[in-house]
Amino acid sequence: MNKTLTALSLAAVFMGAGQAQAAEIDVTITNATKNIYFTPLLVAAHSSDIFLFRSGQAAGSEIELMAEGGDIGPLSSLASNAGAVVVGDPAGGILNPGDSATASMDTGDADSLTITAMLLPTNDGFVGLDSWPIPSTPGTYTVRLNGYDAGTEANDELAGSMPNPPFINFGTGGTGVETAVTNDTVHIHPGNLGDTDPEGGLSDISSTAYRWLNPVAVVTVTVK
Repeated sequence: MNKTLTALSLAAVFMGAGQAQAAEIDVTITNATKNIYFTPLLVAAHSSDIFLFRSGQAAGSEIELMAEGGDIGPLSSLASNAGAVVVGDPAGGILNPGDSATASMDTGDADSLTITAMLLPTNDGFVGLDSWPIPSTPGTYTVRLNGYDAGTEANDELAGSMPNPPFINFGTGGTGVETAVTNDTVHIHPGNLGDTDPEGGLSDISSTAYRWLNPVAVVTVTVK
């Protein structure tokens, strides 16, 4: 049965986990968007028995903190305490559009790879790779990643509901695209709606600057 990691389930999840062939891998994440930013990335290699998030299931509190505010600390601790090999913030901060960051890892007994980072500007959007099976054959593998909605916050697209770093140019006076959560599970993000009114309208996000479509990232995994 699929399991989403929670603090109470860690020990039970890892009991009896199968052994995998250890491998050294380089994981390069490229921000493939035009004008969307990634908060610090979390890259985790772990057992196939566990999941940090699952499409169609409610997000844990650690995913919520990452997706709403870019805080990967609790998620990193959760994964590490579960025995995962974790690389946090390989970009050394924000990953700008078009830029790449690489995490080099010795996967040990881990056989699955998960990647997360908040998408800015969004309410609770994040780039995600969900428990991708790490190949045992040496080579280079490419995966394209979608943006997910954590389902934990309404996508009102208002500046007061999102982080406000200086490199994001928010409008003001929006009334809100959504007023309530319409899907409270992790799901593919529909993208920002935005509008062209910087001092009103529904959204404080510019539709000409910050609209986006999937996929949002390209990941290259080199198995040595």
